[in-house]
Amino acid sequence: QVQLEESGGGLVQAGGSLRLSCAVSGGTFSSYLMGWFRQAPGKEREYVAGINTNGGRTNYAESLRGRFTISRDNAKNTLFLQMNTLEPEDTAVYYCNKVDYYNLRTPLGAWGQGTQVTVSS
Repeated sequence: QVQLEESGGGLVQAGGSLRLSCAVSGGTFSSYLMGWFRQAPGKEREYVAGINTNGGRTNYAESLRGRFTISRDNAKNTLFLQMNTLEPEDTAVYYCNKVDYYNLRTPLGAWGQGTQVTVSS
């Protein structure tokens, strides 16, 4: 069974940066398409970014305006999300998950515990 462990969240001022990590165990990470999602208080979970197995194809939610970068290290079974120019609206719990081959915005499998990102104004 695949296990997901997100980390790297924290409290940051608006305009700052954070780098999130997602350690994947219990499966063959290099064969999974992966994505990041987030859930703000009182809102539904939403798609943030997706990446294919070798990192050559990425996709982002249009609302991010190029501020985030998804990447992966298959040798370390780890997914990353570099977040720059953070805004208070980015405050949310961030989750990683496997995603569908035909639609990177479709999550597959169980969720991890997530990592909290709080951006102060």
